[in-house]
Amino acid sequence: MKTEQASPLCGRRVLVAVSGSIAAVKTPMLVSALVKAGAEVRCLVTSSGAALVSPVGLASLSRHRCYLDADQWDPAASRPLHIELAEWAELTIVAPLSASSLARWSQGSADGLLASVLLATEGPVIAAPAMNTAMWRHPAVQRNWLQIQDFPGVVPLLPESGLLACDRVGDGRMADPVLIELAAASVFSRGPDTPVATRDWSGMSVLVSAGPTQESIDPARFLSNRSSGRMGVLLAQAARFRGATVHLVHGPLDLPDAWLEGLQCTPIRNAAELSSTLQLALPSSDVLVMAAAVADLRRDAAPDQKLAKVELQAVLSSGWAEVPDLLANLTRQCRSQQLVLGFSALTGDDNHLLERAESKRLAKGCDLMMVNPVDREGQGFGDQPNGGWLLGDGWNRELPVTAKLSLAHQLLDALLNACDQAAASMES
Repeated sequence: MKTEQASPLCGRRVLVAVSGSIAAVKTPMLVSALVKAGAEVRCLVTSSGAALVSPVGLASLSRHRCYLDADQWDPAASRPLHIELAEWAELTIVAPLSASSLARWSQGSADGLLASVLLATEGPVIAAPAMNTAMWRHPAVQRNWLQIQDFPGVVPLLPESGLLACDRVGDGRMADPVLIELAAASVFSRGPDTPVATRDWSGMSVLVSAGPTQESIDPARFLSNRSSGRMGVLLAQAARFRGATVHLVHGPLDLPDAWLEGLQCTPIRNAAELSSTLQLALPSSDVLVMAAAVADLRRDAAPDQKLAKVELQAVLSSGWAEVPDLLANLTRQCRSQQLVLGFSALTGDDNHLLERAESKRLAKGCDLMMVNPVDREGQGFGDQPNGGWLLGDGWNRELPVTAKLSLAHQLLDALLNACDQAAASMES
């Protein structure tokens, strides 16, 4: 039975600002998605943005009037509009962020309603730039982009490479609205005592494995498991939103393609490909998160032609070997400063489960291990929420069942705390 869960955006006040880039034609999709997730949305459009997207359409989608530059100074208003909007919004999203609006923001200009709001806001801001490749790569634009990333609360979403409106193929395409919605949900998925949009993973390199592996039976069949890859990918994106550089190594995924944007991704199919890829990437990583669900058995050589049904029984009953313990092999190669978070999907009663999990953590050499029961109704695989226990050296902490994005942030908090403890022990 699928458990319905409220979006972290439900009831949140979100200001969506549109500046003058042709990518503005995608913003209505974002506004619609935010409203469907339960957010209270207001829209603001610059003068150049209004030439590209309909303020009337945005007003209709958001169920509220759309604000324009001409509305900034109203003699009948008791307070300046830009102050009202900045104080009202729990989150501001600028999508698209044009080169002109980026320049005003980075230089502290209050020229226009959007520029004034960005200076007045004290909450988190998701910045999703979009422009021609040559414009994006210009040194002045890159300088401005780097500058705003130092501003408190900014979540920068790099533009993607692709076919642009000018028919050029290159960097400059605005982040997909699906990814922007995920970033917005991430802002509200942190703990109540944690400052939102903190880039506390800046300067860290994280290697994440996610999804299932597939071991061939024949060209048409394979041995695998029920993993969708959701937990690992959400961990990767949550770390990226918090400032980390992330390399995601993943098997076949059952997720929106947009969730992979902004990550260095290496797709793999089987355990051997996963192992070789992780070994190459491990030396340059500060943290390894092993969330992939590796198939337990494999064949040394699968037939190159599809087997008839009458042949399957004989093939399935022999010729299989255990897949080597990838995680244990990787931890033996780790430097002393590298941290490893492993995952263990187990079944059974709590006491026996925790005993087996701790033995597994020690055998695999993990600093931390997330233990998630997969025999509990309403949690586990796919888009179900998740929970369980986090195990460390001599301790365990129960993690109540929650949305996987919220769980991802809790695990990142624990890893960051372990990093700080490791650094302090080295200094003492």
